[in-house]
Amino acid sequence: MSRASKMTLLGTSLFALSTVVFVHFQQKAEQQAMHQGVIRDMEQQRLKRERQADFDMQRELEAEYKREQTVRDSTAEGAGTGTGPGR
Repeated sequence: MSRASKMTLLGTSLFALSTVVFVHFQQKAEQQAMHQGVIRDMEQQRLKRERQADFDMQRELEAEYKREQTVRDSTAEGAGTGTGPGR
């Protein structure tokens, strides 16, 4: 083989090898990014479940307090009577 053909073969081989290595690392990076997305989604779902459980607990407590106590709307009682503080 001539020197030019050897250099061409070497150049194309290096280019092909570097392309394969680049694609391999690119795929690994994309796979890690996708996995981070799954982890982030799982964390968001966990937080949503926690918030929903807290909301349900607060709603149950409110219902329990309303059963135990007499709740009056103080804003509606003094609203047009003129008997509020300072009058």
